[in-house]
Amino acid sequence: MTSKYTGVILAGGKGSRMYPFSEDFPKPLLPICNLPLIEHQIKLMQKVGVKEIIVLIGYYGSKIVNHLGRGKDLGVNIKYVEQKDTLGIAHAVGTLEDHIKKPFLLFLGDIFFIADELSEMFSVFEKGKVNAVLATKIEKDKSAIKRNFAIIENEQGLVERVIEKPRYIVNNLKGCGLYLFDQHIFDSIRRTPRTAMRDEYELTDSIQILINDGFKVKTCTVVEQDINLTYPVDLLKVNLMELKRLKKTSLVGKKVVIPDKKKVINSIIGDDVLVENDIKIENTVIFSDTVVNQTKTIKNSILLFNKMISC
Repeated sequence: MTSKYTGVILAGGKGSRMYPFSEDFPKPLLPICNLPLIEHQIKLMQKVGVKEIIVLIGYYGSKIVNHLGRGKDLGVNIKYVEQKDTLGIAHAVGTLEDHIKKPFLLFLGDIFFIADELSEMFSVFEKGKVNAVLATKIEKDKSAIKRNFAIIENEQGLVERVIEKPRYIVNNLKGCGLYLFDQHIFDSIRRTPRTAMRDEYELTDSIQILINDGFKVKTCTVVEQDINLTYPVDLLKVNLMELKRLKKTSLVGKKVVIPDKKKVINSIIGDDVLVENDIKIENTVIFSDTVVNQTKTIKNSILLFNKMISC
């Protein structure tokens, strides 16, 4: 498998705010319409011809390795690198320098993306002869920009400033956790200081150093939706959003025993699930290998093994 580009997925975070799911799963393995988040990302990469992928693993990394293997079933070749310290995104990317020999497409492993025109990033990268392309979304919700990063462009259409979690919003261009870099980013990462607020190495600071050094950075508005899986409610939200996008009223996995499937409404049920009682299940996600013994209607919830989380 050869490509002009390497794919990189940062999948080493613990995701403690996703408790209680973080007790059993790393965030990249959380299911979205019965497919782990990381598989959605790999499929996006594979679709645009990126078949050599590096996955940075840490918390419960062995579960990711056991699930994906070397990627043969997904049509890609996966290499794993272990993340020993969690000191911010820039630090995580910097640990991969010795493993990356060509431009790379970087995904943050806890974000669900809908980006059907992802290949446009490569066109911007190649035609513009730039050193980095930042995936962006035209964002109407200013609070969403404040949770991510803002981008300011100059008159030539090049990125002039990137601002992590800005207090003041000057446009509707939101930076998303999806990037295309050449090797120069590693020089910038080496010179990135820790932030005073979070005591971490921020990738936006590295990008700003890249810009200040005179390298060219452009944007590409290819992200239609991006949802960061931070809290349990985000997992329910993204599942129901994807179910709607697939134009399905419900999704039931394999080997599911349920008294009446007609009572499954706008919900996703994983494989090997046993629903013991004749109940209504609405706006709900049930993980695989779960026994459901509730006797009343389940609504706006997530069920995992012996846990039920109301959202």
